[in-house]
Amino acid sequence: MATPPRYIEIADYVRELIAKAAPGDRLPSDAELCERFSVSRMTARQAITVLANEGLLERRRGSGTFACARRVPRTLGSPLSFSESTRGRGMEPTSRVLRAGPTDLTPEDAQALGIEIDAPAIVLERLRLADGIPMAIEHAVMPADDSGLLDEDLTSGSLHEAFERRGRTPTHATAEVGARRATKRERTLLELPPSGIVLTEVRTIFDQNGAPLEHTSTFYAADRYTFMAVLYRGPADNPS
Repeated sequence: MATPPRYIEIADYVRELIAKAAPGDRLPSDAELCERFSVSRMTARQAITVLANEGLLERRRGSGTFACARRVPRTLGSPLSFSESTRGRGMEPTSRVLRAGPTDLTPEDAQALGIEIDAPAIVLERLRLADGIPMAIEHAVMPADDSGLLDEDLTSGSLHEAFERRGRTPTHATAEVGARRATKRERTLLELPPSGIVLTEVRTIFDQNGAPLEHTSTFYAADRYTFMAVLYRGPADNPS
């Protein structure tokens, strides 16, 4: 059996360290890896690049190499709340309320919610955390009829569970996704580096009767999230 390249051996070693590390823990430097494995700096960097591409670590200029938070998969179009999906991954969800109260609707909000643009509405903006790690900023807009939701404990509770207690069960959603550089505010809240990227998801969530519940824009720390989709082959996909 052929011997694997040295950079693969080094990557496997660092991968084991990351599995035992907490997010933000410092990892061996290039120089330390060169000394441990008696390889060139280029070989050590190749191993680190492999792990960086896998989202397992990040290099900070002038600071070193650090373990990243493990990525949480997000299924596109799923009505599952952040709390539900986070608990499903064995992590504890919490929130910090950034803004809650009346808001003006954008044309996109009004169209998604099926109401007039001058209709009263409320906004709930939260910083979402998993095991204390900032993961996403969530900006949810809802008709003012649901203003009672803001009386709920939404720091540890789920907005969707609050809807369910009012007899409205989130059953399906539409989603549009993208990616862009994080704003200064997003970098601060999500603890991202200056070059930080956010994944964006704009969702309209519907209840069991097909009525819109909320129009939500969420901005995920790209190094802590990955989007997933379930694809089906329909008649239009069959070769002619």
